[in-house]
Amino acid sequence: MPDGVHASYTKIKIFTVPNMKLNWNHWLASLALAALLTAPVWSQESHVGNLIGHAAQGKKEYRRYCVGCHGPLGDGNGENAPWIDPKPRDFVAATFKCRSTPTGTLPTDQDLYNSVSRGFTNSNMPHWDSLPPQNRIDLVAYIKTFSPRWQSEKAGEVIKVPPEPAVTSQSIAHGAELFQKMECWKCHGQQGRGDGPSAATLTDSKDQPIRPYNFADATSDSRFKCGVTNEDLYRIFMTGLDGTPMPSFADVIQPNDAWDLVHYLRTLQTKRHSKENDVVKGTGGKTSASAPGS
Repeated sequence: MPDGVHASYTKIKIFTVPNMKLNWNHWLASLALAALLTAPVWSQESHVGNLIGHAAQGKKEYRRYCVGCHGPLGDGNGENAPWIDPKPRDFVAATFKCRSTPTGTLPTDQDLYNSVSRGFTNSNMPHWDSLPPQNRIDLVAYIKTFSPRWQSEKAGEVIKVPPEPAVTSQSIAHGAELFQKMECWKCHGQQGRGDGPSAATLTDSKDQPIRPYNFADATSDSRFKCGVTNEDLYRIFMTGLDGTPMPSFADVIQPNDAWDLVHYLRTLQTKRHSKENDVVKGTGGKTSASAPGS
């Protein structure tokens, strides 16, 4: 009898206790996640036009549409993240590429709303313009709860975009000179194919490889990471793409120079119909300062 009792005790000691410990840890992890997902959201609103977004409502939308990539903590570590390139945005860091505000500052609610609506080309982030505007503005409010920066900082002041000057051969030629002088070709390549000598070494703020924009492959329906218009491209020069090697040139070039660079970069998009390419064709396909090898 004692031997039998001892044998039963040994069996329980060896097999049951470790299982209980494993189940206990699993239960604690599940409890922590449940507490996170059901915790009250601190008051946060977003404002775009007449729309007012509320974080509590946005949390529901986030859990339905966004958590799989951006994760329950908003740190970009969702269950899909390991298979995504580029990696999902880390909302905790509050570093955003697409802004209308100076480098290093927070974006406006309109900026975030545009990003949600537009999505990001060459990434797994789709455009969510199929969602009602109220749902999108609620998402913006909830996204702002992930980083304490939104509690202590305001969005940066929106940069001014001056009217675009006329596209001329002189403007394009000056833009070509700036492309060389500012060494844009080191990343984007001489023909704008994203194959410059530095391209293979570029990483983002998370040390993930990042590819320069390929202007040459763009067609008439192509767009940039942060928009599609010449004004959007101008804004990228002046704000930079925070979290990437693309800096702000606001302290380096004057507004007219930036516009000239915009006009030249459009000519690198040879598959795209544009007023810039029409001007180049009118000059016989060359500007007075075409890039080497063009």
